[in-house]
Parts: sequence; C-alpha cells; structure tokens
Amino acid sequence: MKKYLSLCLLTVSIILFQSFTAVKKPAKILVFSKTKGFRHNSIEVGKAAIQKLGLAHNFEVDTTENADLFTEDNLKKYATVVFLSTTGDVLNDAQQSAFERYIQAGGGYVGVHAATDTEYDWPWYGKLAGAYFTSHPAVQEARFVIKDKNHPATKFLTDSVWMHKDELYNFKNINPDIKVLITIDEKSYSGGKNGSFHPFSWYHSFDGGRAFYTSMGHTKETWAEDKFLNHLWGGISYAIGKQKKLDYSKATSKLL
Repeated sequence: MKKYLSLCLLTVSIILFQSFTAVKKPAKILVFSKTKGFRHNSIEVGKAAIQKLGLAHNFEVDTTENADLFTEDNLKKYATVVFLSTTGDVLNDAQQSAFERYIQAGGGYVGVHAATDTEYDWPWYGKLAGAYFTSHPAVQEARFVIKDKNHPATKFLTDSVWMHKDELYNFKNINPDIKVLITIDEKSYSGGKNGSFHPFSWYHSFDGGRAFYTSMGHTKETWAEDKFLNHLWGGISYAIGKQKKLDYSKATSKLL
C-alpha cells in the first residue's frame, strides 16, 4: 500500500512539475533591424535595451539583420517580431509571404520608430504597421497626449500629457482601423504636417495577428528613459498576447 501511495505521489509530482514548467516557458521574440536606407545610430542601444526588458519580464530575445530568417519554419519560434527602426525594402517576395502567413496564423508585430519608413511597395505591411513615414522636423520636445490609458503600453501613465523629446514623424496612409494610444499636439512644436489628428502610437488587430507601433525611439537618450521602456514593454506584451500556438491553417497568403 505504501509503495502504491508513493507511486501515486510521484506521478502527481511529475504531472504538476510538467504543468508548471509548461506555463512558465518564456515567450521568445525576434528583433529585426535591417536597414536599406537611413540607419539610426540608436539601433544598437535599442537592441540592448530590449534584451534587458527580456531579462526583467521573462521573455527571450533574438536579434538579427538577416532577412533569410524570415521563413515559415523559423518564424514559428517567435511570439512576436519587432521591426526596430528598419528602413527601405528589407524583405524579398518569399520573405514577405512568410511573414504575412506568420501574422495570419496569429503572430505579433511591434514597429519601433523607422519601422514606418519601411516597405513602401508592400501595401499589406503598410496596413500592418498602421501608416507610412513622410517627413520629420528637427528633433525637439513636444506635447504628447494620452488618448487611451487602458492598454498595457499606456496604463502606467498617471498624467494625460507626456512631454517628450524625439524625432517627430509625419505620416501618410494612416490605417483608419488603428486604435490610437497617443497623439502629438502640433501646436507644441514646429514642423507638424498631420494637423489636429496626429497619432504617434497605436495598436490594432490585423489579418489574424496583433500589431503595435510607437514612433518614439530615434535618440539614444530615449532608450534610457524608464517611461519609454515601460511604454515599449506594454506594446511588446500586447503583441505577444496569450502565447497561443500559431495556427497556420488560418494563413491565406501563398508561401513562395
């Protein structure tokens, strides 16, 4: 009888341990920072900062500038993909289709700063990112207005206004379906081109996946600001979601 009870306890312990380790398995994200146009000197400190966020919030971070990693088999490893100040045409047709299928299967996307200065000839990407960059004035401080405090990327903010110094993008082709988190008050600085509605950070569900974008992150100094890092972590956590297994049966783009 004692042997039977010991065996039962051992079995239960193994099951509980396996369940615990399965729940605690950290998400893994891919930070992609390939540039074919202007290259921001904040990319390296950005990668280091995201890796520190991973240590602080229990997620794994891989970094790359190798677009050949955009295959279906490799992207399956990741809960979200971060486009960190990418510029220009960074993916070929086959890599684009693999990434479309990844999002359609339930993957996540995070765009940081120049991610909107990327892939102008790929309309699907423009809708995913939420807009395209058009221009910017000189780096300066501006008044950012918090429009939604119910999202992980903004819920930690206690004030409705955030004074922040950065490169202030103007946008075109703004996706009307984005959910705006932060706008910028063009009366508070010089060089704004979007008028009374100038979104600067947003999120949305898109084509089966989750997308978050923040235009902040141009300067190296920004990557040392706790407020910005909390904002970015909130966006990453949203894009990671509940870590459901990707379902490629829902992918509609053809794999090239």
